[in-house]
Amino acid sequence: MKSLRNPNRKPTHPGAVLREDVLPELGWTQVELANRLMVSRQTVSDLLGEKKGVTAEMAIRISSAVGGTPESWLSMQQAVDLWKAGIKFKSNPALAPLFRQASMAA
Repeated sequence: MKSLRNPNRKPTHPGAVLREDVLPELGWTQVELANRLMVSRQTVSDLLGEKKGVTAEMAIRISSAVGGTPESWLSMQQAVDLWKAGIKFKSNPALAPLFRQASMAA
């Protein structure tokens, strides 16, 4: 199935979803979210500021606190991570891994 997302546009970071959509809807502050996730305020600040990504553990915490599935939170993060890696290789092809040619594999 082909994605409708523009591949040149950076995917939305899960921290942005929390910051722009979830927290305002719930009326929560960063401190309240940190308390509900049982993490530090700095961890929440880094996540909402898109300085940190969502780990599997954090995905479970977020899912329990605000909803969605852990898989959906991880999927958002994975899309961001893959996009960043693709940009890195496109901007500096010398860093890109070399692929084996089919004739060499035989």
